[in-house]
Amino acid sequence: MPMPGKLPALLTSLAFVLVNAVLPNISIAEENRVTFPANIDKLVHYTTVTRGEVEEILTTQEAIDAVANNQPIPYGTHVVIRFHRDREITRYFVMQKGRGWGQDYPNGRTKDWQFQFYNADQSIKLEENTQRCQSCHARRASDQFIYTFDELKDFQ
Repeated sequence: MPMPGKLPALLTSLAFVLVNAVLPNISIAEENRVTFPANIDKLVHYTTVTRGEVEEILTTQEAIDAVANNQPIPYGTHVVIRFHRDREITRYFVMQKGRGWGQDYPNGRTKDWQFQFYNADQSIKLEENTQRCQSCHARRASDQFIYTFDELKDFQ
C-alpha cells in the first residue's frame, strides 16, 4: 500500500503511463474533403520557405495564371507544402479549394478552402489538427487565404 506522501508521485507516474499509452492512438485530424493531389509531380514549385525545415510550395499552373490575372483561384486547386529535413520528405500540408466547402463549417472560416496534413507516404497525418491552420489562414482573406500569395503573384 502506498504511503500518503508518495500518492501524488504515484498518481503522476500512472497518469504519464496512461497518456503515453493512449494518446498516440487518438486521431485529432479534423474531418474534411481534402484529397492528396494525384498530379503532385505536375504541380509548379513557385517558392521555398525555410523555417526549421525546407518548405517547397507548389500549386497548379491554372492557379498561378488566375492570380496573375487578378482572378480567383479555381475550384479544385491544391496548394501543397512539401516539407524536407536532411533532403528527405517528412510530410505534406495540402490546401484544397472546393465549391461550397465553406458551408461545412458554421462560420465559413476560410470560405471554400480546407486543409490536411499528410505523412511522407501520402497517408493522412492523423495526429495533426488543421483547425489551427484554418484559424490562421482565415486572417489572409484578402490574399485568397494563402500566406505566399505575393510570391505566387510574382512567379514567372
